Amino acid sequence: VQLVESGGGLAQAGGSLRLSCEASGFSFSDWHMSWARQAPGKGLEYVAGIESNGIGKYYTEFTKGRFTISRDNAKNTLYLQINRLKPEDTGLYFCRRGDVNSDEFTRAWGPGTQVTVSS
Repeated sequence: VQLVESGGGLAQAGGSLRLSCEASGFSFSDWHMSWARQAPGKGLEYVAGIESNGIGKYYTEFTKGRFTISRDNAKNTLYLQINRLKPEDTGLYFCRRGDVNSDEFTRAWGPGTQVTVSS
C-alpha cells in the first residue's frame, strides 16, 4: 500500500489549495477514503471522507463549506480542495484508507503534505 500526498505549500489566507493523493498497491475503488490533518502540537484530526463510489461525502463542522473532497477512481487519486484558507488550516495533511471509525484510518501509508497558511 502506498499513498502519496501532494499539493501542499505556503499560501495566504483567503487563497485556495488543491491537495492530491495518489494511491497504489491496493484496489482504490473499493475503499472509503479520508483526509486527516495534524496541526502543530496537536493530534490527528479527521477532515473529510468519501465513499468508494464517490457519492457519499462527509465533513466536520469545521470543514463543511470550505473543503471539498473528491476522487477519480480511474486515476486512483483522492483530492481535497480547500477554499478561503485560514491560518488554522495549517497542518500536515494525510490521506487515509477507511472511514474515521475504522482501525485502518489510524494507519499512515504516506508522508503527508504540509499546508502552511499565512495571515
